[in-house]
Amino acid sequence: MIQFVLLISRQGKVRLTKWYSPYSQKERTKVIRELSGMILTRGPKLCNFVEWKGFKVVYKRYASLYFCMCVNQEDNELEILEIIHHFVEILDRYFGSVCELDLIFNFHKAYYILDEVLIAGELQESSKKTVSRLVSAQDSLVEAVKEETNSISNIIAQATK
Repeated sequence: MIQFVLLISRQGKVRLTKWYSPYSQKERTKVIRELSGMILTRGPKLCNFVEWKGFKVVYKRYASLYFCMCVNQEDNELEILEIIHHFVEILDRYFGSVCELDLIFNFHKAYYILDEVLIAGELQESSKKTVSRLVSAQDSLVEAVKEETNSISNIIAQATK
């Protein structure tokens, strides 16, 4: 089971976090500080697995972002690497070559995509097409609500003149 997901920039800035196990805010801050210090200082030729406090942290660097997942000791590291890659491919498909700025300005969509891929720390959907279809449907729904809100605002503005 995945305990948490972290996306960290090369400068150590946290771009996305998702916690599947209960951690207090103080513990979360400490975990982020410890892991970012540990992962960012590792050489590029070292393996992508780190043992940490009875867990395994699996990470992979894509461009300027480190995608990290903390899993139980008995979980398969290669499967977690595949989940990370699967998530990155879906982000790439949605954003068209995802970059750090896409995640900064559209963090809510990145969270939505992550929630479609993982639920409660387990892989939920392995089909990229299905996730893309669900995210597109969500985008359509949001656009419909925005249009409805704008039309209501226009009606109210006309009525108050």
